[in-house]
Amino acid sequence: MTGPGQVRPVALSEVFATTVTDAAAMGFVLARLPKSAAPVLWVQDRLSAKEAGQPYPPGMGAERQLIWVHVSHSSDALWAMEEGLRCHALGAVVGEIWGAPKALSFTATKRLAMRAEAAGVSCWLIRRAAPPEVSAARDRWRITSLPSAPHPHDAQSPGVARWQAELFKSRTKKPGTWRVGHDRAADRIHILAPGRDGAVAAADGAHRKRAL
Repeated sequence: MTGPGQVRPVALSEVFATTVTDAAAMGFVLARLPKSAAPVLWVQDRLSAKEAGQPYPPGMGAERQLIWVHVSHSSDALWAMEEGLRCHALGAVVGEIWGAPKALSFTATKRLAMRAEAAGVSCWLIRRAAPPEVSAARDRWRITSLPSAPHPHDAQSPGVARWQAELFKSRTKKPGTWRVGHDRAADRIHILAPGRDGAVAAADGAHRKRAL
């Protein structure tokens, strides 16, 4: 099985949270950010910050700087993202936009995609309470929280975060669904197993791992 995204994207990727207040989408994006000391521009509109919370800089690691921008309207968030993508010193640009505002049109996503590719800066767009309408994003994901892995030293404590990641549309990769976990020590995502219906398998040690 070939894992989706062996190379971190330098383009626009879109991530849909299957539950509006679930932090899985934010965690998935954080785990996919480039390993770099370059700062990350994180833009949230008002409803995203209110309903889903704000990013927690200490949890991103000491080596990663965060520039957090809070705006009232989706149009302001898109403008801030576009301006950020003009800056080659940034490691990535992340935007969170609630719902399906008129400002977030196909043309708006096309501008983001073109600026990201021209600048060589990865751009992620997190969507909540939104249908997957037409978009210029190169990859489009649905992310759902799963029970965390067992803790290796304490059965009463949660282990590494796990998500179901569905790549439902891509211009360069084969769509599919995977169960993935975040390796905090290596700061990367591993494929644990192909996604499937039913309960999460208990025998994690039997699953083949591949780095995303």
